[in-house]
Amino acid sequence: MTSRFSATYRLRADPSAVDARAATIAVEQSVEMPLAAIDAPRILAEVVGRVEQVVDRGGAVFDVRIGLAVETVAGDAGQLLNMLFGNTSLHPDVTLVDVDIPPTMAAGFGGPRVGVAGLRAWLGAAGRALTASALKPQGLAPEALAALAFRFAAGGIDLVKDDHGLADQAQAPFAARVPACAEAVRRAAAATGHPTLYAPSLAGHYGQMRAQLRLAREAGVRAALIAPMIAGFATFQALRAEFPDILFLAHPSLGGATRIAPEVLIGRLFPLVGADAVIFPGYGGRFGYSTATCRRIAEAARGAPGGRGAAMPVPAGGMTVARVPELLDFYGPDTMLLIGGSLLSAGAGLTSATAGFVHAVARSAPRPAAAAPVRSEEGPPS
Repeated sequence: MTSRFSATYRLRADPSAVDARAATIAVEQSVEMPLAAIDAPRILAEVVGRVEQVVDRGGAVFDVRIGLAVETVAGDAGQLLNMLFGNTSLHPDVTLVDVDIPPTMAAGFGGPRVGVAGLRAWLGAAGRALTASALKPQGLAPEALAALAFRFAAGGIDLVKDDHGLADQAQAPFAARVPACAEAVRRAAAATGHPTLYAPSLAGHYGQMRAQLRLAREAGVRAALIAPMIAGFATFQALRAEFPDILFLAHPSLGGATRIAPEVLIGRLFPLVGADAVIFPGYGGRFGYSTATCRRIAEAARGAPGGRGAAMPVPAGGMTVARVPELLDFYGPDTMLLIGGSLLSAGAGLTSATAGFVHAVARSAPRPAAAAPVRSEEGPPS
């Protein structure tokens, strides 16, 4: 029996033409050639994509589920993206809204190695939400970034990460910035008795990221930030395999340019290829994600494909300390809240502001997340 995974696409089509359109997508996402030109029975039976379901969403919008052969992916995370949405992404009226990956296939990608449980164990933080912030802005020297890292950690924060815009710029090269920040966090943790993770931002091509992770590991760093859409899924997959002692946070940069539903891209595919925690734009902040979208991302992350562990959802992007009770009531305790600019605005009072954030999380007793109201515009773009 052919082993298949499936992709569901939302598209606009005349109802009279949707079946033909669905069949075209099935061919395009598999063999990409006229079926009449294929004379191999096995390929026709096992490799060609199959239309499994067409659901009418009303208003000439349809969800089309296509079954694709697992063998076409060959365990390659980049090829998985290609097979899910490669050529079809070039049609502007199609969005990838769901994927169904069988457990045996998911296991081959590894999934979160540390995830929610591992993060809690590393930080000694059972039963509560976690806290995080970011080192900003670009342009600061390593000493200034390290000073910020120290002040965050002195406030008792669980994780401090590089801003995703920090790469290997001349002003703060990776080789100087990361050891300085790592040492600053260690000094603060020694003083407070609270462990704080530091996650430097990886940048460049695969060889550069590999060298950066080696340098970070030598500096005692146990976590790293990666933007899978910038680095590439195959690169992320390879780094995750080579550095089993590193926790990976995935950043969503460029994720909005894909026409892949956020809960699929951020909540499911990022963890599938190795993200232990996934950062995403929280509702009510600088970005346009709604409550329903954020809930879907968080729930997808916690239920990683194949049951191989849960990734920690990390809502971010304009969060404030005043909103901590509301956010934890919404997301629940298996969440890491990331507040950056709001804390940094405290200036000389950064450590005190960070401690206030930490205490606000500790004081909050979030109830299990209740169902969020779903707005009418909540369907992924079609």
